[in-house]
Amino acid sequence: MVRAPWYCRSETSTRNRAVKHADTERLHTSVLVAPATEKRRMRKQRKKAAKQIQLQKRQSELAANREAQLGLQAERRSRIYLPNSGEPGPAKLRSPGRFKLPRHQDTSATLAGAYPFLAEGGLGADGVFVGQDLYSGGSFVYDPWVLYARGMITAPNLVLAGIVGSGKSSLAKSLYTRSLPFGRRVYVPGDPKGEHTAVAEAVGGKAIVLGHGLSTRLNPLDEGYRPSGLSDEAWATTVAARRRDLIGALAETVLDRTLSPLEHTAIDTALSETVRSNDVPILPMIVDHILNPGSMSDPDGRLAEDGRLVGHALRRLVAGDLAGLFDGPSTVRFDPTLPMISLDLSRVAENSTLISVLMTCSSAWMESALLDPNGGQRWCIYDEAWRLMSHPALLKRMDAHWRLARHYGIANMLIFHKLTDLENVGDQGSAMRSLANSLLANAETRIIYRQESDQLGVTASTLGLTGTEQKLLPGLGVGQGLWRIKDRSFVCQHQLHPAEPGYQVWADALKPLLTELLGPPAAEDHAPPPTGDPSTRK
Repeated sequence: MVRAPWYCRSETSTRNRAVKHADTERLHTSVLVAPATEKRRMRKQRKKAAKQIQLQKRQSELAANREAQLGLQAERRSRIYLPNSGEPGPAKLRSPGRFKLPRHQDTSATLAGAYPFLAEGGLGADGVFVGQDLYSGGSFVYDPWVLYARGMITAPNLVLAGIVGSGKSSLAKSLYTRSLPFGRRVYVPGDPKGEHTAVAEAVGGKAIVLGHGLSTRLNPLDEGYRPSGLSDEAWATTVAARRRDLIGALAETVLDRTLSPLEHTAIDTALSETVRSNDVPILPMIVDHILNPGSMSDPDGRLAEDGRLVGHALRRLVAGDLAGLFDGPSTVRFDPTLPMISLDLSRVAENSTLISVLMTCSSAWMESALLDPNGGQRWCIYDEAWRLMSHPALLKRMDAHWRLARHYGIANMLIFHKLTDLENVGDQGSAMRSLANSLLANAETRIIYRQESDQLGVTASTLGLTGTEQKLLPGLGVGQGLWRIKDRSFVCQHQLHPAEPGYQVWADALKPLLTELLGPPAAEDHAPPPTGDPSTRK
């Protein structure tokens, strides 16, 4: 084996390094191992020949690329391209302007079907702040008058249902107290538990406490607040009709039945005789004229027999368990300019019939101010509605008020525990059941807080909830509610300001202590000296 000399070994190393870094298509002309006897002159000639071969190859590649570019340019020059606006000339279907397609626009309800994971856009920013929309994360704002003005709802009435401890009372108080800076006023015709009293006092309103042993009296037969724009004749007719309806409703509530035509005649005759001789009639006068009608109105003595049951039923309000509440002139005045007025009935014993009679009388006392078309926008709160709906007379008055809410600018709020309370009103297909269902039909805003599992079926069928909405109800936390506003649904977390629950917490804590130390609070006397006392008349 012949070993290459040192100069051949060095040339071999140089050649290996060149191969490593050269292009793969590079032409290599040198031999792997040079001859041992090769002279330097021959080696230079060999390298020169290799460079010449590489140069010729490169020149041929450049020439081929040049010819390809020239052929491509010639091909482009031979083609004819149309302008962007189309081929010129007549009948060439050339568009006179730029071709534009309209944007695809649709409502959120339609797009929700195509994109089901998008949240509602909300109700806008006009109104009362309620809390946070749990789906979109934005603020949730609600105002029934704003929605009615926009045409989103047809009536500004509201139904609020939720079990005990779910936060429905806090929501109701937040809704009407946050509406006060907007110029709205609040009326509570009957507060069976007295939980709105502290709120009324905190916002600068008045809470009228009724109960046994108190000096506060309300005469439900007062003329009340006279709306502007009524003539004397129209006002007298309105007052007479209101008094007649009130006495009939009280009698039907106590008797638990409808009145006969003869009983209506007895009431109308007694009211006419009382008004003829007294400017301000009171209930004891009506009862006396029903039980003992005058000879002019009852010449044959048959009218007294026809109205005997009605007279004894109304006597309960003046000499029975309601004595001292509505049997004399009013000791307080109704001031419709106050931001809030509440009638506290918590001092009355737990009796459904008694509470219904009280709320009938108290609502009639407020009715003149409620039915004022120029009275502005007002909240009317019906708490513990299950008590009211069990009596047909009171239910009829509520239904009439709800139907006229749009005309008078009133937003009624009906608060109860569960929607099955509506199913318990009367028999299936009865008039009472129809009235209860009409209250729900005239309230296009339904707020449902947490419901028990056994109530889900009735709630879903009554409100037309979807399966997803029905599954949400048992898992809702405190202050979380499903808002159904016509055909739209929201899940909102009610947020309380730190100052809002304070008045109620302190009121509840101090009320028993103050009552024990000071006794029952006395009502303020803002009315003139009572007149028309039955004990002084002849």
